[in-house]
Amino acid sequence: MRVEYINPFVESAYSVLSEVLQAEVQRGELYLKSAAMPMLGIAAIVGLAGDVEGRVLFDMKVETGIAVASGMLSNMEMEPVTEFNDMARATITELANMITGQAVTKLHNLGFKFDLTPPAIFKGENMEISDPDFEALIVPMILPMGKIEVNVAIRERA
Repeated sequence: MRVEYINPFVESAYSVLSEVLQAEVQRGELYLKSAAMPMLGIAAIVGLAGDVEGRVLFDMKVETGIAVASGMLSNMEMEPVTEFNDMARATITELANMITGQAVTKLHNLGFKFDLTPPAIFKGENMEISDPDFEALIVPMILPMGKIEVNVAIRERA
């Protein structure tokens, strides 16, 4: 996996999270995963197709998802949420859209052409993502309200 694909997602996640949450964000140590990957509880998944193919996943614990959605809503002067309901789901979907939209703009400016699928939200315990054809790079984003793992699995189309 080329670093040119990864950096825009990491930079965008850092930038967007800092802005929408008005909080300090720290980047954790990145690591690779190639086997079945257990999910933390809530995942927003965006598919990529074109010059590159794969997916980007924003993974977090349910409590973190609620806190992040509440923080975003509060900063927009809206009511925070106390459970992972439809408003929380829509807010996390919008967060994934904002991050991937900014990253894709950077990649398009570098000459890469591809399309995105709309984010899909998955919630549950003991979920795994498994794709033997992809190696995923995980970049943890540490927030005051918890950790979001930016999980990028992208490769050039053969």
